[in-house]
Amino acid sequence: MDRVDVVAWVREEFGLLLSRVDEVPYGADLRARLWRGATGDGARYAVKLSGGGTPAGLIVTAYLAERGVPGIAPPVRTRDGRLYAERDGYRLSVVPWVSDLRALDGPMTEAHWRAYGELLAAVHAVPVTDELERLLPRGGDAYPSIVAATRDVAGRLRDQADHDDPLVSELAAVWSAHAERVSTVLGGVERLAGHRAGPAVVCHGDPHLGNLLLGPDGQVWLIDWDDAVLAPPEGDLMFVVGGVLAFAPITPEQQRAVLAGYGAVDIDAVRLAWFLAVRALDDLSDWTRQALDPTASLDDRATAARIVRGLVSPVGLVTLADTALRDVVGRR
Repeated sequence: MDRVDVVAWVREEFGLLLSRVDEVPYGADLRARLWRGATGDGARYAVKLSGGGTPAGLIVTAYLAERGVPGIAPPVRTRDGRLYAERDGYRLSVVPWVSDLRALDGPMTEAHWRAYGELLAAVHAVPVTDELERLLPRGGDAYPSIVAATRDVAGRLRDQADHDDPLVSELAAVWSAHAERVSTVLGGVERLAGHRAGPAVVCHGDPHLGNLLLGPDGQVWLIDWDDAVLAPPEGDLMFVVGGVLAFAPITPEQQRAVLAGYGAVDIDAVRLAWFLAVRALDDLSDWTRQALDPTASLDDRATAARIVRGLVSPVGLVTLADTALRDVVGRR
């Protein structure tokens, strides 16, 4: 579906006449396309066309906005009150475009960090309705498939040091150099899986800085709720306490500001380490698969390989997960 079709569909279903539509390259969902649209009066919207997944993110954000949670951009409803439109296997949604500035591009002030904590606390405090119980998956339930995918990738790379493709050889060397660490994380995820249970709240599931938008006076918005889950608060808080929020260590000052905004919380170190480790394996296996994909462009493969190197670096997510697991095992 091209730009012209989307503009016509938005007009038909949402009653919005877009005078300008620009495609936006952000996002890792290969089954979706995103545009920034503007109407003649200057109002701007995020227009998303999805070819997979579920509408859970739209339902969650509509609910959170109705509950008065700050920093939520709720979906624009169709002419007949629906949260999205469907046609030919595609789902079309429209959300107000609240900011051009991603937190990933910064800079974030102390007020932004505090507001981020307040936003997470408000999300975690909303009652879980019967609809959300039916709709949202349980955070961490996919860990067996993530473990299997990690072992599969490790097997594919074993003994590939002299592969004809230099990128494959490089990745094989990276995995070989960090095999013990990856093995520790795999073992920790399987061994501690029974300790992941806890009070289930609504969690964003992926609240890193790429999904956080900044406004004036410390205002923030959390976007892209496609991975929303029901999980203990640690499922989100690992991005702060676990140190992975900005794909690099969060500073003590930044962490204090987030937690000051969040308020009193009793964080379970085992649950935190477990969720951190699952995320580490998921990222490591997924980005490695993308780097190995022979149908992808060389630039895309090189980008994926660079992310893999970052994940196993001294400040990378795999290293952080390994440290966290060793710490909680040492306490037990």
